[in-house]
Amino acid sequence: MALHNEAKIGEIAKVVLMPGDPLRAKYIAENFLENYKLVSSVRNIYAYTGKYKGKEISVMASGMGMPSMGIYCYELYKFYGVESIIRIGSCGAYKPDLDLLDVVLIEKSYTEGNFAKAMTGIECHSVNADKELNDLIENTAKENNMKCIRANIACTEYFDPYLDDPQALAKRLPDEENILGSEMEAFALFFTAKQLNKKASALITVADSNYKKESITVEQRQEALNEMIKLALESAIKL
Repeated sequence: MALHNEAKIGEIAKVVLMPGDPLRAKYIAENFLENYKLVSSVRNIYAYTGKYKGKEISVMASGMGMPSMGIYCYELYKFYGVESIIRIGSCGAYKPDLDLLDVVLIEKSYTEGNFAKAMTGIECHSVNADKELNDLIENTAKENNMKCIRANIACTEYFDPYLDDPQALAKRLPDEENILGSEMEAFALFFTAKQLNKKASALITVADSNYKKESITVEQRQEALNEMIKLALESAIKL
């Protein structure tokens, strides 16, 4: 029984999009889904189910950080029969390879944290997204003339912009992991999916960078996020 989701069995689709922000979930439902319904609002973590181009899709917030993502994605996979989750969010760039507003498809997530050990006793700090799902998303991007960059991203336990020295964190990450940026949820999603034999992927938009000094307007940010949402939805209808 799910302790953090009040949706009835059958009210959650097999494919779920997961932004961090509950209001982002609400925005997606209102602007992209037809005949959508709010199916859960426990702790104001909104979950909606509706249709996109005739395909039933759910969108549910994950909250911020690995512990929060770990709870919600576990319940979706374990209790609601969800097969695939696509996270949609934002990241910061650690290297100049990424430009502001680039859409990144996470190939592998690395963390210094102990989410895996806490969940299973397994010492694990690096986990891949589902290759089949990533390939599908990449091909969908090409079909729709969308730019999509596959990259390895760190999953941190602290919001980088609040660190006294964000570069100190970036510099201590293993060189062999070839990490281009950071976010806060993907490792928990990928690791949980693998433990439960499910599929998981993550699309993230570059929201800030120490290497890019140009400013981003509210309109530019919204347009970039909409493109990422559309890519996730266009991929979801193929599952």
